[in-house]
This record gives sequence, C-alpha cells and structure tokens, in this order.
Amino acid sequence: MSRIAVKMNTDMIPVTGVEELEKHLDELIADPNLEPTLKLFDDVELQLTDANIPPLIPRLLPKITEVLKQYQQDPKILCSLAIKLLGPLTFTQILSLASEEAIIQALRSPAPSANILAMTVLEKATKSPGDAAILARMNGIATNFLIQWLSAPQVEVGEKGTRVLGDLLDVDCDIRPSDGLSVNGMEITVRKPPGQGLLWRRIFYDRDVYELILSLCANHPLGIQQQSLAQGRLLRVLPRLAALNFRAVTWSDFTDLNQKYAKFDGNGGLLHFAALSMIDKEDMLVHLNLIDFFEALLSIQRVTPFSTYKIDTLKSLVRDATAQDNALKAAILTLPERTVPEEADDLRQFIREILNH
Repeated sequence: MSRIAVKMNTDMIPVTGVEELEKHLDELIADPNLEPTLKLFDDVELQLTDANIPPLIPRLLPKITEVLKQYQQDPKILCSLAIKLLGPLTFTQILSLASEEAIIQALRSPAPSANILAMTVLEKATKSPGDAAILARMNGIATNFLIQWLSAPQVEVGEKGTRVLGDLLDVDCDIRPSDGLSVNGMEITVRKPPGQGLLWRRIFYDRDVYELILSLCANHPLGIQQQSLAQGRLLRVLPRLAALNFRAVTWSDFTDLNQKYAKFDGNGGLLHFAALSMIDKEDMLVHLNLIDFFEALLSIQRVTPFSTYKIDTLKSLVRDATAQDNALKAAILTLPERTVPEEADDLRQFIREILNH
C-alpha cells in the first residue's frame, strides 16, 4: 500500500504520533496477545478532524481491521479509532476495506464495542436506497445483525441496533408516505425517494429470517432475561415500521410459524405476534413496554394514510389485546391527555373509532 502524506496542505497542522501508532499496530498484528498502548491511540484520535482523516484511512484502517480479526482482549480503543476513521466513508467504500466476514465477526463478538463498530458500518447503508439494497443481498450480515440486535445484553447495542434497523428499512421502503410523518413534533419518516424494498423482503418474506425473529422473541436460547430485552427491542421498532409499510408488519404467509411461536392461526404478521402473543403480562416491565408500544402505534397510525384494511386491522388488534387487559385499555383511553394539545382532539376521535366508543 502506498504511503499517503498526513498533511492535506501546507497550512494544516500535521497529526503527530501516526508513525508510532502504525508501528504499534504492526506489533499487535504479529502478537495478538500484546497489550495495546492506549496513549498512542488516544493521542492520534484526539487530533482527528474531518479535514485530516481522509489521508489516514488507508494507513490505519486496514491494519486496525487486521488486528480486530484475531484480537482476544477488549477492543474498545481499536473500535473507537476505527469509528472515527469511518466518518467520511460511504458504505461501498468501507466494503472495499473490510470484508463481509470481518463485519460478521465484529457482529458476533462478545465485545459491545465491536458490535457498535459493525452496526456503524451498516448504518452507512442508510444513506441511500442503493446501499440498502446491497446490504439486503448480504444474507450473512443481515442475519447476524438481527441476531446480535436481539441477543446483546448491553443496552447501548440494543439501542444502536433498533435505530439502525429502523433507518435501514426507512430508506429501503418502496411505498413510503410521500410527505413524511411527524407525531408530537417528532419526525417518524422524512420525505425522500422510495427504496427498492429488498431489505423488507429479506426480513418479512424470507422464511428463515422471519422464524429467527419469532424464535428469539418467543424462546430465546440465552434465557428469560435476554428474551425480555429482545421483546422490548421489537416492540420499540414496530410502530415506526408500521408507519412505513403497514401491510408488511400485519400480514404473513407463514401460518405454520404463527401457530408454532404465537399460538394463533391465520396470516397475522409480526405486529400481531408482538401485540397479542409475545409477552408474559405478569412481567410488569414487559407489560409496560406493551402499553408504550400501543400508545406509539396508535399515535402514529392516526396520521398515516387512511385505508379500510388499516382501520379494520387496528380495531381487531386493540379489541383482542384489551379484552383481558384493563390497564392497557385505560392507557389507550387516556392517551389523548398525554399528547400535545393541538393533536389531542384528533387522537381522541381516532381512538374512539378504533375502540368503537
């Protein structure tokens, strides 16, 4: 690899310590058990700016990637510098520097910093429908991303995964609302050109991927605590996805999987599974997540385009969910009192229609 000057022009202050860091990275590649010299990483990272990062990328990022492939210690300091270096790169540029296998390895890592690094790479694919389509074709990455999103015990990994998944499906959505959507002053979807829908098909119409999500939320191999975390993460992302493509989240061709994991017959989708079958309502924390889910779902659906299918589906969903759940019904009825005043009356009318009040 050719050596690239650190200085972008004669007026720029050079980054000091780069040569020493390069040498240290070579030492870490040669001996993965070597303790990293944290000061070398910190000194370089603190000097990085948008202007001086580009020439350092080919000097440092491939070596950091090589170290991470075999590193057995906490890679936090390596991942922090790598994320900083990734800043100006596009998704396809990163793929030329890091292989699909390397990204999967970072997703599978027990270290949250490596998970965050990998998800930061996938976040780059949220910048264009074309990049999201490329990611959709990488089945190994997409599958391992979903597994780690629903299996990482760390809150920061779960939150990062929820945000990245929502943004990816947003940019990939091929039937998005033309004017965008906002609720209570919060933007749910923005006005942008439609995507190709390939990632939606990967998640909602690929039998293996669909079953993976159901299984991790219904019977997580890591135990009940992780299962509750997975359920909460799914509940948080679904209202946004329902605003983008209501049909995709409320309809499934895999009726046998519904019977196996959700214990109901019919074509209900992930929304039905999450709302009606997934959680143990005796678990107070998870039940609160369910209430938050319904409040977000109804608040957002009030401003999405009207369809008879949407209204009928919501009526059935809310009726079944509140049949034996007075706390949920009370929360839905009082939701307009907790929304912004200018939206309260319309939301109250919408909820009355859904509840047939």
